[in-house]
Formats: sequence, C-alpha cells, structure tokens
Amino acid sequence: MVEQNLRYRSDEPVGDPAVTVDAFADQSNATAVRIEPGDDARALLPHLDRIALVEVNFPVYGDGRGYSAARILREHGYAGELRAVGDVLLDQLSHMRRCGFDSFAPEQPISVEAAEKAFATWPEVYQKTVDGRPAIWAKRHPA
Repeated sequence: MVEQNLRYRSDEPVGDPAVTVDAFADQSNATAVRIEPGDDARALLPHLDRIALVEVNFPVYGDGRGYSAARILREHGYAGELRAVGDVLLDQLSHMRRCGFDSFAPEQPISVEAAEKAFATWPEVYQKTVDGRPAIWAKRHPA
C-alpha cells in the first residue's frame, strides 16, 4: 500500500488514528473516524463539532456510496478534513472534490501535477454540489 496523501487544506493534518463508526459512538475523545461501505454517515451528524477527520474508504473504485457519505456530511456543516482512502483513481478526484473531499489517500500514487490537471478538467458543471461552483443552468438564468 502506498502512503500518499494529497491534501488541499491549510490547517494542520490530524495525526490521530481513525476509529470505526461503531467505535466512535463509545469513545468521547476520538477525533477521527473512518466510514466503511455500508456505514451510515448520518450516525455522525450529532458529533460533527468534535470530529477533525473523516476518512471514507473506497475498497473498489466502483463503489460510490462514499460520495453520498461525503455530501451528507458537508451539507450538514462538517468543516473538518474529509479524506477519500483506498481505490481512489485519478479520474475520480474532480468528482470527489465536488462532493466535499479535500484530502485523498489513494492506494496507487497520483502525482500532484496529475491531480491538479484532473481538478481543472471540467471548469463548468451541471449539478449543484457542495464545492460552491455555480451550475451552468444557474449561470444561464441568474436570480
């Protein structure tokens, strides 16, 4: 496994190990949690103010449940680090960032240059998400 972390935040990285969602409920001092496929991210909503890092595991690139988990957390105000870990591919980075991920720990190395190019691939977007970019329809029909 490659130890790489592409991080797009200005605060200090969290050094605490991430605990499972189930273990997090029993640990009042845990600040990092890891969501596995099948975990319900909504279980963390009452605790968002004390979580500094959420890792979302993508065991295979075709499992998209982590995108939903990220969006749920960001839409409910989670401002901490949101890291995609596992089978994170270059062509997924832009979509993951749009869902709120601001940190990536892929199994296979991705260069910083390649990641930046991936983020810039689609300057215009069709759907409204949590990244703040206006959708094309909103640009065409301003309020």
